[in-house]
Amino acid sequence: MGNPTTITKDKIWTRDFIFVCISNFFIFAGFQMTLPTLPLFVNELGGSDQLIGLVVGIFTFSALLIRPWSGHVLETLGRRFVYLTGLIIFVLSVATYSFASSIIFLFLMRIVQGLGWGMSTTAVGTIATDMIPARRRGEGMGYFGLAGNLAMAFGPALGLVLVVTLDFSWTFMIAAFAGVAALIIASLIRYTPGEKATGPKKKWDIYEKSALVPALLLFFITMTFGGITSFLPLYAEQQHVSGIEWYFFVFAISLMIVRAFAGRLYDRKGHKAIFIPGALMILLAMIDLSFLENMWMLLSAALFFGIGFGAVQPALQAWAVQEAPKHRRGMANATFFSFFDLGVGSGAIFFGFIASWFGYSEIYLVAAGSVIISIFLYILLTRNPSKQTRQKEAVS
Repeated sequence: MGNPTTITKDKIWTRDFIFVCISNFFIFAGFQMTLPTLPLFVNELGGSDQLIGLVVGIFTFSALLIRPWSGHVLETLGRRFVYLTGLIIFVLSVATYSFASSIIFLFLMRIVQGLGWGMSTTAVGTIATDMIPARRRGEGMGYFGLAGNLAMAFGPALGLVLVVTLDFSWTFMIAAFAGVAALIIASLIRYTPGEKATGPKKKWDIYEKSALVPALLLFFITMTFGGITSFLPLYAEQQHVSGIEWYFFVFAISLMIVRAFAGRLYDRKGHKAIFIPGALMILLAMIDLSFLENMWMLLSAALFFGIGFGAVQPALQAWAVQEAPKHRRGMANATFFSFFDLGVGSGAIFFGFIASWFGYSEIYLVAAGSVIISIFLYILLTRNPSKQTRQKEAVS
């Protein structure tokens, strides 16, 4: 039998970790409800494909700008301040969508939402990292990610149903109420202060260098997200393919199932056992979508994408945090999610022009190329075997 002290020390499911997961669920639920509905709202307001891409993409760039600052403030003013402030900004901005009557106003509020989203997600990822034992970080981050995945299981579908049965205003207001639930639960968490940095402070400290490799790989993976969140509902409608709400459900369920064991595999084998197989599944999803003809192709793409992204994203996040010094976890998460935002935002804007020039199906062929680039970069950047050895030593 194991040492009782060790078992207690390695416990994942504490009171505060459960609260973190529940709070993360609600903030993602509010966010996911807006993902498939905002492009439809912009379209109703008379926006073009380029404008849809810009409205979706600008959100991620404002989140990108706030994350380095958030990473610093996490280590100075504390986790609680950053998380609660970010949630308040998120709630207020999403609520204002209910009153938007012009694309310009919506565009400005998307910038504000990005600030709240960047602060809250950087903070909650760091808070979860603080609570998870180092020896079970891959597993713990997988469980933490399940909260967001569960929100994906019904959030987009609920948003689409609410738009049809009610209207856009009520849909956005209900999404804001989900953010309020996240805020209430977040206020109950007991926050642990991060370790302070030692030594001189760098003047231009806007990233954590140990997180750059997994973050760069994530950038090319999440470009595919920009094409899906911005244009898939419109693409399916153009192709007369029903079941778009089921796409998000199948995606989320497959992602949840994979994350239940992918984190443990990462803890035992490292990222080499996960990244390339997961990226290949995402590649299959993009190819599938580029030839979309019926609902079964749509749902199979959701399955492939859920399996691939469910394996790759938590593995890359655990990798990014694992190699960072303890006092730099906040900045490591900030760096990781900055590249996440940059990938989604760049994809949304870039694919808006692709859709306008060539059509929706070409979006996913280009997205497949982005996944191929990530695979080649992974092979190139991890050729040094000592890096994998250091990672396993850090985990153990």
